Amino acid sequence: MQLPTLRIADYIPRFPIIQGGMSVRVSTASLASAVARAGGIGVIGATGISLAELKDEIRQARSRAEGGILGVNIMFAARQFAELVKTSIDEKIDIIFTGAGFSRDIFRWVQDSTTAVVPIVSSVKAARLAEKLGAPAVVAEGSEAGGHLGTDRSIKDILPEIVKSVNIPVIAAGGIVDGKDMAEMVNLGASGIQMATRFVLSEECSVADEYKQLYLEAREEDVIIIKSPVGMPGRALKNKFARLIAEDDTPEPEDCDACLKNCSADYCILQALNHAREGQVDDGVVFAGQNVFKIKDILPVSRIFEQILAEFAAAK
Repeated sequence: MQLPTLRIADYIPRFPIIQGGMSVRVSTASLASAVARAGGIGVIGATGISLAELKDEIRQARSRAEGGILGVNIMFAARQFAELVKTSIDEKIDIIFTGAGFSRDIFRWVQDSTTAVVPIVSSVKAARLAEKLGAPAVVAEGSEAGGHLGTDRSIKDILPEIVKSVNIPVIAAGGIVDGKDMAEMVNLGASGIQMATRFVLSEECSVADEYKQLYLEAREEDVIIIKSPVGMPGRALKNKFARLIAEDDTPEPEDCDACLKNCSADYCILQALNHAREGQVDDGVVFAGQNVFKIKDILPVSRIFEQILAEFAAAK
């Protein structure tokens, strides 16, 4: 099977593999730059960090990417959405991936820059709107994805619909963990894939060892849907905090800095994600894709790419 060529505006990665941008501080400069060096598109999770931190992460990644393509992922639901976008443009980031809502304004903001905008969508309607507004590509994300979900439909169902409805590249996301999955998405019309969960279990991902261990020990039945203050369901791993969410017994937020445009205030999602990333996995939310249980090793990013490409080539 032949690899498709993925073109996003003027950016053409050597391989059509995008590392999903994971907030808060899960995908940082170390991971994004490693993916860029390997020939994919490395993405920094920009939500939940300060503007100064974002500038530093972009500059660090750029200095280590060896000319590779870099992006940021910014949630539309974040209160500082506009500021994060404009900071990324000022830092001349290559691509902004944006989801958890839809922004029309962002296309106007990038008009006089070299930055491309790629919306993350889960419906034909949103994909068509993105194309109309000037998006050079879209990410079609299905219900198998980790983190906040925009649909309860499988990527296998929505991908062919979106591919038929637009004339721009469609990148498949949700539950993709290996080259066999990649081949299936390409057969369904994808011009590339986005993977996040697989790259958490890389040597370059900077989350705590306890976080990675929860991934490695995950069984299929440990992957569940939780409520999030963002107002969208989230796919995460079972732990003590997830049980408290289900029982409506989470601690009330303290010292709220209003990081979201709208928040249910059931608990502090920012604090929960930070706790997990730092290794306090029982006191936080551990987002993960549906097929995390299939991944059983921690490898360098370069080796992950080698495996994915070999599996893709061997796929029937």
